[in-house]
Amino acid sequence: MHDILILGGGLVGNSLACALENSGMRVGLVEASAPSAGAPGFNERKLALSAASLIALEHLSVAQHFVSGFSPIRRIHISRVGDFGCVDIQAKDYQREYFGGVVLARDLGTALETRVAALKNLTLYRPAKVLQVLPDATSPKVLIEHDGNPQTLSARMIIGADGTQSLVRKALNITTDDFDYQQHLFVCSLQTDQVSDGTAFERFSLQGPVALLPMPGGQYGALCGVSSEDVSRIENFGDADYIDYFQQRFGWRAGRVRRVGARTHYPLKKVIARDIAGSGCVLMGNAAQTLHPIGAQGFNLGLRDAVSFAECLHHHELQSADFLSSYQEARREDREQTIAFSDGLARFTSQENTLAKSLRSLGFLSLALSPDLQAPIVNGAMGYRGKIPTLARRLP
Repeated sequence: MHDILILGGGLVGNSLACALENSGMRVGLVEASAPSAGAPGFNERKLALSAASLIALEHLSVAQHFVSGFSPIRRIHISRVGDFGCVDIQAKDYQREYFGGVVLARDLGTALETRVAALKNLTLYRPAKVLQVLPDATSPKVLIEHDGNPQTLSARMIIGADGTQSLVRKALNITTDDFDYQQHLFVCSLQTDQVSDGTAFERFSLQGPVALLPMPGGQYGALCGVSSEDVSRIENFGDADYIDYFQQRFGWRAGRVRRVGARTHYPLKKVIARDIAGSGCVLMGNAAQTLHPIGAQGFNLGLRDAVSFAECLHHHELQSADFLSSYQEARREDREQTIAFSDGLARFTSQENTLAKSLRSLGFLSLALSPDLQAPIVNGAMGYRGKIPTLARRLP
């Protein structure tokens, strides 16, 4: 019998396991992949971690295991093809050393697994396939196949950190609000003839966003949104053709692109659960909300889910009447604002009509002149929306 059973050993599930280390809870973690393979999501994606996320990962003793540390984001430059103006924000103007930092998803995943391996209160079921989730207000259960044998696991609460196609969400019959952006995101590393100075660039266009994130050694993590109908053509590009394509889409703000690495791509869709809890279960991360990657909000929001859950345990009994309502309220404002920001920005910046272009240009010019108007962007980039979990704050 577990107090808390986490389904999904990805970035958010492992983060929650770490956050529960000193909770006194008996925690179980079910992950389908073999340890040698690495969990899904531990790949070459470049993750822009907010300042709040970096602080939380320090508190969880995870950041200390980053192989190469992180590359600080000291400046954010935002523009849009065909629009006037831009937003250029520097951390030093807000008395900050940086807004956040960039790590490889693989490096973050490895650091989390190193930390998870040292947890004393954790029982790990891996590799284990989830066969069925049986929600119940007081004693939910999960049927798994572990070491080739069926097994039933009981818990006081089940956490669905099991991704966009969440079995926990389906078992709870929680519906979703879905939207297909008709775009794919190509991801790779690249080198330009200008060494990265800590600037994160985001450039919007009709086809989707193009971004450069600072990486160690002066490299960049490159993201390029592409119309779904154009994916097959672009995935067949050689390095030289992709360099030309990316340069044409992004421009010359970071200099001439000299080299690009191997490329992967995935479709961009929004999948938002209409509720995040029910019948002894709680949804977190992509199971609760899969977002457009614009503004790098996804994992940061999921991590705040995890540390908020752990914080609620300090104030309420796990199965008390107040626990779930307290957790849902703690996540409400942050979740609503982050979803609205991500989806709204993705849709508004892809419109080509005259009114949208005029409004965007006016917005860029206004933001460039007003620190007060920049404040929501700065706070969002640093992970400070709604109720800020204690573990995400820099404590004296």
